[in-house]
Amino acid sequence: MGNVLNLTTLTRSTALRTTLRERKCVICAEKFKQARTMQKVCSPACGAEYSRREREKKERKQDRARKAALKTRSDWIKGAQHAFNAYIRARDRNLPCICCGKPLKDSDTGGGFDCGHYRSVGSAPHLRFDERNANGQTKQCNRYGSGRAVDYRLGLIARIGLAAVEVLEADQTPKRYTISELQQIKATYKAKLAKLRKEVACIT
Repeated sequence: MGNVLNLTTLTRSTALRTTLRERKCVICAEKFKQARTMQKVCSPACGAEYSRREREKKERKQDRARKAALKTRSDWIKGAQHAFNAYIRARDRNLPCICCGKPLKDSDTGGGFDCGHYRSVGSAPHLRFDERNANGQTKQCNRYGSGRAVDYRLGLIARIGLAAVEVLEADQTPKRYTISELQQIKATYKAKLAKLRKEVACIT
């Protein structure tokens, strides 16, 4: 029996030594040999710094949760719209303005170009996140030309076809987005934007 216990203890000790390895300290990046499994730092000083950072990380997470709890539905709509508009601008960066046909440039006077909606957010809020209804548009056309609805329609027909445009024009389905849906929309378009930027970076 004693031999069995000694063998078991020896096996566990050998396994522990096998799992202990040399790794980089997560704080100073110096290499060290672990004294125990899951050890991430090389010294007490780095351990104290690691604890401080983890504590601050936890506090930031709690702070974000508190702020999220205070957000109104209107706040979530703005956040989702910002993410959606940013994606549309990135998607259409190499296309001409949907209205006037001029190139869309980030250096345009006023700071780039807009995500312009064919059916406006005010008159058709249920289409505010419809990608067919949103396209890159110069600030001049979007903000100072009342959206240039006729020119927008012609440009949209050329881009997605008359049938698709008529579907948009006929869509009167009411939609009240829940906070959960708005959170998902924001996350979706942030992810789509990140993917698009990654693809562009790979090309360049």
